[in-house]
Amino acid sequence: MKIDQKCCLWTVAGLLLFIGVSATDKANAQTKPEDPLMRIYRETPVRINDLIHTRLDVSFDYKKRHLYGKEWVTIKPHFYPTDTLRLDAKGMDIKTVAIVKNGKNVPLDYKYDQLSLAINLDKVYKNTENYTLYIEYTAKPDEPKPGKDLATSESKGLYFINPDSTVKDKPVQIWTDGEPENSSAWFPTIDKPGQKTTDEINMTVPAKYVTLSNGRLASQKKNADGTRTDTWKMELPHSPYLFMMAVGDFKIYHDKWRGKEVNYYLEPKYAPYAKEIFGDTPEMMDFFSKTLGVDYPWNKYSQIVVRDYISGAMENTTATLHGTYIQGTTRELADRYYDAGRSTIAHELFHQWFGDYVTAKSWSHITVGESFANFSEVLWAEHKYGQDVADDHNNADLELYLDNPEYADKDLVRFYYRKIEDVFDPVSYQKGGRILNMLRQYLGGQAFYKGLNIYLKTNAFKTGETQQLRLAMEEASGKDLNWFFNQWYFGAGHPFLDISYKWDGKTQTVYLNQTQQGKAFILPLSIDVYMGGKKERHMIWMNSKSDTLSYQLSAKPQLVNVDADKNTLSQKTDHKSIEEFLFQYQNAPLYMDRYEAINAAVANKKEEAAQKILVLALQDKYYGLRLKALNSIDPENNSLNEAALPVILKLAKSDENNLVKAAAIQLIGNAKIAPQQLELFRSELKNQSFAVMGASLSAFADVDHAEGLKMAKTYEKGSTDRLVSAIIGVYGKYGQDTEWEYVYKNFQEANSRSKIAMMKDFTGMLAKLKNPEYTQQGVTVVKNFGIRLKEYGFGDKAIEDLNRVKEGRKKLNDDASVQFIEGAIKEIKEAK
Repeated sequence: MKIDQKCCLWTVAGLLLFIGVSATDKANAQTKPEDPLMRIYRETPVRINDLIHTRLDVSFDYKKRHLYGKEWVTIKPHFYPTDTLRLDAKGMDIKTVAIVKNGKNVPLDYKYDQLSLAINLDKVYKNTENYTLYIEYTAKPDEPKPGKDLATSESKGLYFINPDSTVKDKPVQIWTDGEPENSSAWFPTIDKPGQKTTDEINMTVPAKYVTLSNGRLASQKKNADGTRTDTWKMELPHSPYLFMMAVGDFKIYHDKWRGKEVNYYLEPKYAPYAKEIFGDTPEMMDFFSKTLGVDYPWNKYSQIVVRDYISGAMENTTATLHGTYIQGTTRELADRYYDAGRSTIAHELFHQWFGDYVTAKSWSHITVGESFANFSEVLWAEHKYGQDVADDHNNADLELYLDNPEYADKDLVRFYYRKIEDVFDPVSYQKGGRILNMLRQYLGGQAFYKGLNIYLKTNAFKTGETQQLRLAMEEASGKDLNWFFNQWYFGAGHPFLDISYKWDGKTQTVYLNQTQQGKAFILPLSIDVYMGGKKERHMIWMNSKSDTLSYQLSAKPQLVNVDADKNTLSQKTDHKSIEEFLFQYQNAPLYMDRYEAINAAVANKKEEAAQKILVLALQDKYYGLRLKALNSIDPENNSLNEAALPVILKLAKSDENNLVKAAAIQLIGNAKIAPQQLELFRSELKNQSFAVMGASLSAFADVDHAEGLKMAKTYEKGSTDRLVSAIIGVYGKYGQDTEWEYVYKNFQEANSRSKIAMMKDFTGMLAKLKNPEYTQQGVTVVKNFGIRLKEYGFGDKAIEDLNRVKEGRKKLNDDASVQFIEGAIKEIKEAK
């Protein structure tokens, strides 16, 4: 996985949705002439030479942020004889290029343009001949490269974290990140996904540090200079982008699965919680192995958490790397449910089969990696947490895709894109995962998993592409699936379904009209008809833009439920009455049946049936729907509150789910009864949940500002995550300059998601601070954040926030800050 998404892993779409900027608005605001890069056909890279084995000896200069490397790479021509070789090598100092002959290094002629090495070999080699090159080099990841700035945070390949120990309480670490083609920033290679090689990496590091790499730790040697050399050997072939190294002060928790090593590397502070964080991993390995009929294929599986990781997580072969979002104490983890990290652990593990064991032949076919990893999140949720959790997760990903219309123009298999990173988007992840879920539904689980088994075994330790997946599914099921793959994999978009109903009492017939806007998709659909306490299922195929169905019945049906399995990837307008949605909520079995009913109730809040739905949803068996109901209730809606508030109070006092409890407290804090609930808020400040404490603090402060400020100060030390956000919220609304140091420090250290959530309170404080220097400090943070996320639509949002700050400073006659803000806005507008 290479995009910042799910559970603190933010996609472009997630950011846009959170800040209220639609992708359509963004696209309209940034309409540009046709990009010539989109005319380039991205063919599968031609294989002239093949990697066989890569041996690296590396050491590090922490002060200079350099890697000193020696490489022995064994290669052979793929098919045609050749006397040349080109290796990717980004931004290096190349000292030696030689061929190894009889144990001696014979220099070779080469040309180097800071992006690739063009090497003239000593003779013409046939594909029956191997040869080994020796290359001595220095990698300089933090220095810009020609052509494009490959030292940007997303493409350095090698990362030195706090190498000079200038940041107090921040660990010193080194780690790598190779996807898509960034491993060649720290060792010369053919940096394409279609290449496979075994490897050996010898890392010389300060003896106090722990190392991790692919494969097995073969040996450790103490050196006289206080360093240690660790040798890691990867004895099964994998792609260069999956190479990894990590160095730092980590504690290792040793687990196992069927006798294989399963290890968790964490900062010492979080080592006591390793089993709570990663402890499901062996069970996941067992479940996926049995489901796929292919045992976990590598010798070990390690997971490591590093600082300042640029994305969410990365599935390096045998050694997944996670950002700090995944770790937490027992108290912190108590507020995190499936989407907050656990789903990512499943996602990255599934990549060890789909991505590492069988790798996408080219980035155009990244769906055979990322779509499967995304689908595995639903698969694990079904197994471990139940159907409601799985359906919730499935729907959240569906909506992430659907809510951004710009993605409807992109094929799942893409041969045209601007840059490689463009294919790592919600089409490849969220849409692709939903397509696999539909295919499972259509074929049936047994045939679907048999097809995956055939695909994996046929292409083991090699590469795969979409057509090979189709052939495997056809072999397993006996069905022709060209229609499915042409429609969903090699075509763009999704169905727009409009469904209407008519009952003819004279003929005792219900008419069902279904229309598709835009192009017509072929859709197998299930329809459930409810009548007289019974349910009757009908299976149909929708093959055209408009279909009318009729069913003659003995009485008017209570509900006709189209797409009753709720698996079709579509944008659906369903013209049921609110009374029918109430019946659907009470009688149809699935999460999505209740979810659709709640949405209908929110759109018709004044209707009595709608209010019944919302009150019922507050008591739903699944916490996610209780949360949805809470978040949809307007505390000023008196007609609803008469029935809802007693239920909400009960949730606030006794719900077993921390997030539901917190949301209920927050809702009560915004209701007219808030002043009568101060004791509730005060008592829940003793709760072990940081989410509940934060909600209680916010609610209390909104009623009693002075006392709330005093309370917030008592919780400053030792607070994390949601409670820090609540404290900043209280200070932002009611604090003064004395609270600025805390707000400034913690806002800077917050992740992107938390910054966005706290931005309103943060900028509200900037508008009223007495010290202009404090205001300008904060404006700089907002400006930098806006520039960094400008391509995701946040630049305009930052400008909007800064303009509000500017109006506040005008009222205080703070001309210096007004000018400073105007300069910041200009920088955001001009940033590229």
